[in-house]
Amino acid sequence: MKQFQPPGFEPQHIQTSLGKMVYYSPAGAPWRSPVETSSPPLVFLHSLGGGSSAFEWSKVYPAFAATHRIIAPDLVGWGQSAHPPRDYSIADYLAVITECLEQVAQQPATVVSTSLTAGLVLRLASQRPDLFNSLFLVSPSGYSDFGQDYQSGLAAQLAGTPILDRIIYTLGAANELAVRNFLEQFLFAKRSRITDEMVAAYVASAQQENAEYAALASLKGSLCFDLSLYIDALQTPTFMLWGAASRFTSVAQGQRLASLNPAAVKEFVSMDDVGVLPHLELPAVVIGLLQRWLQADHT
Repeated sequence: MKQFQPPGFEPQHIQTSLGKMVYYSPAGAPWRSPVETSSPPLVFLHSLGGGSSAFEWSKVYPAFAATHRIIAPDLVGWGQSAHPPRDYSIADYLAVITECLEQVAQQPATVVSTSLTAGLVLRLASQRPDLFNSLFLVSPSGYSDFGQDYQSGLAAQLAGTPILDRIIYTLGAANELAVRNFLEQFLFAKRSRITDEMVAAYVASAQQENAEYAALASLKGSLCFDLSLYIDALQTPTFMLWGAASRFTSVAQGQRLASLNPAAVKEFVSMDDVGVLPHLELPAVVIGLLQRWLQADHT
């Protein structure tokens, strides 16, 4: 949402097969010249948990606006983008990410992403390498990796129960107390790093009309898959960053994924003292890692 964007970043939008998708890019910012079409595209894609939006990467992408064409979408179903009431699928997100890259990036892009979205990006890159220049991924996962069955878990079963699913969303994701608790207990390593702005941004996204459809699709496992089945086909140079305190997927599992294709996964970094969102916990460190990655020769 615009009120949570850094100064100089304005919303624009494209029409996708699922409706309007808003993205943020520099527009008239006083600290840079107008965006040149020749600037390399740098695309930031947020994760798919309740209340997610482009805000997730907003502490990182301003650092690259002088050298890259920044594209930071609210994916369909999140933030200020369209929220069609539907049972979102893997195909839906592969389609809208593809449409974003084709319509906005318009050339092979470096894509920065998190968690399940990062897993979907990696899967898409294995199928459409022409869309990508390189990948910078934080804890990429399909949440059913190496044959794990996420959908058989209690959380997925409850989220898939009609009526109960809406109650879970309202009480567990769409209010300030629930958001703060989720950030503290599951996403951050240190609660002292959580700001009121972060909580407000997540609440604002979670309270958008029909926001529960995308969030529940993620929670009940409709978007889960075995990422390990797609790693071998990956050709795009890839950097993987893992928070050592991540409560969803361990560093060991990340290293196992990376080891399936060392030719494509050029670098794997485990970052101490952060959870699944190091770019919100310690953004300066992530900026440094991304700067190094962008400057490296990936041949």
